[in-house]
Amino acid sequence: MQNSNLRETANTKILQVGVVQQSCTADVDANFAKSIAQIRRVAQQGAKLVVLQELHRGLYFCQQEIAAQFDLAETIPGPSTQVLSALAQELDIVIVASLFEKRAVGLHHNTAVVIECDGSIAGKYRKMHIPDDPGYYEKFYFTPGDLGFHPIQTSVGKLGILVCWDQWFPEAARLMAMAGAELLIYPTAIGWSPEEAADEKVRQRDAWITVQRAHAIANGIPVVSVNRVGHEPDPANGPGLNFWGSSFVVGPQGEFLFSASVDREETQVVAIDMQRSEQVRRMWPYLRDRRIEHYGDLLKIYRD
Repeated sequence: MQNSNLRETANTKILQVGVVQQSCTADVDANFAKSIAQIRRVAQQGAKLVVLQELHRGLYFCQQEIAAQFDLAETIPGPSTQVLSALAQELDIVIVASLFEKRAVGLHHNTAVVIECDGSIAGKYRKMHIPDDPGYYEKFYFTPGDLGFHPIQTSVGKLGILVCWDQWFPEAARLMAMAGAELLIYPTAIGWSPEEAADEKVRQRDAWITVQRAHAIANGIPVVSVNRVGHEPDPANGPGLNFWGSSFVVGPQGEFLFSASVDREETQVVAIDMQRSEQVRRMWPYLRDRRIEHYGDLLKIYRD
């Protein structure tokens, strides 16, 4: 597939990526309309790839285990992908969206879907690592993904899509890179409890940024991480969650190309030189020097 959505010169291959960081309310239709408006905005500014945050259609419903929330799930293809496919075709862009997938009765996934610029579904990724922590009771809702770590080929390149909790696992990033991913993309929903101490909040956010920058460095490829922002109430009247925004884009040496605020909705078009990975990997050939014959214990949960 020819990468007609990339602007190439002798030494660069620039991809314009639209980042959409937004807050959400209980009004699913209003949230989706806002996402669509922001997609149009960044497309008008030149974006050829647009990335939305995790579960962008509504509130982050996993703060509690509530069976009625399964009513929010939808099929893929389905209503949301139908709208996004028409939009992608109209604007000639690739869209990465995150949906609550209803695969079958009683079988659901946290799924990122990639819409090609011709409106077709280029592929999807089902979240592999599923958390089960206070405020993040995802195991109640989501079956772990079964599609593995396979990049999705698009007109803008080979995209390594991972989702939120996946971003803490270097194995996932490495496997995507080993399969030829040119870009790692993390739709995300992560925040603080309002009850946490200020210094702990700083440590958590810094760790989140650092681990993803490390994936860029260790694999020599850019990373795009898009988080939601704003306070979302707990349906059981707990403290709720303050999503910390901070969406960012880094290059293959972990260098910041864009960093969003912690407390505001933002959209931004970020230019990524997709050719730099070639240059960086020549200097830092991590894939060449891996000692795979000695890594067998990585298949164990723990070395006792």
